[in-house]
Amino acid sequence: MPSPFTSLRSRLARAGDFGRRKSSALRGLPPLHDLLELTARVGYGARGFVYLSVGLLTLLGAVDFAGDAVSARGALAWLADTPFGRLWMMAVGIGLCAFVMWRVLQSVFDADHQGTSLEGLSQRMAQAFSGSSYAILAFTAFHFMARKPETTKAADVEASRERAQTVMSLPLGDEILMAAGAALFTLGLVTIRRAWHEDFTEYLACSAKTSRRVAPLARAGYVARGLAYLPLAILIILAGWNSRSSQVSSFGSALDAVERQPGGAWVLAAAALGFMAFGVFSFIEARFRRIRPPRDLNPL
Repeated sequence: MPSPFTSLRSRLARAGDFGRRKSSALRGLPPLHDLLELTARVGYGARGFVYLSVGLLTLLGAVDFAGDAVSARGALAWLADTPFGRLWMMAVGIGLCAFVMWRVLQSVFDADHQGTSLEGLSQRMAQAFSGSSYAILAFTAFHFMARKPETTKAADVEASRERAQTVMSLPLGDEILMAAGAALFTLGLVTIRRAWHEDFTEYLACSAKTSRRVAPLARAGYVARGLAYLPLAILIILAGWNSRSSQVSSFGSALDAVERQPGGAWVLAAAALGFMAFGVFSFIEARFRRIRPPRDLNPL
């Protein structure tokens, strides 16, 4: 007996076929499987664009050419203030929504066939967390499309401190804040570990020679992402330990603090290059990744 998830996907496919038969406007639309693949590729491209922008702006800040280190939100704010900023935000927002949809298919419906083993479930949980963060970023892009960003880095820091103060006002709030910082620190370490232990070319449909050439881009990107989490995580832990929300900072400000240390500009420049490498690898995934939409909408 087919599961209700299988029936749902079959109904969606039949509805698409019926619409194409009845409407000439819908006749040119590809099948559901191809639409899901296109959605995933657009999503990877949007992710690549965001990371490439973050890396470029951070690199310019590291060499004192323009501004400071920025987060993904900061990069969107900068793009929103450029000519055609609203068009940029619409394109990025739609692309990120496409990537969120693909993350849902990966995490909930196991599009990558990770299974329900402990390792597979942990991978799917990581994909779900990633999807939620990109959903927030997509909302930010649409918000900037409707209303030009007026926030500064100081305002971002103040908003982070207000959220920290809200957490600290709860019962065991200091401990909760410390746990959140520890979780972020652990995420950074896990991301760095993935850089050395994961085969990032496993899902690429390209030659072995091309895979060997692009794998270092993914490893550099994951190392940069993992290291970037650590300064902010430490500040959050210290804020909870000392019961001082004023010690909490934003992602960009935490990287600025790294830059102010001896040799920090070189570290920040290396991180920026890593972000850019991850952006380029995301474009490669948009082109070569094996996209395998689930055959049925069954979480198990």
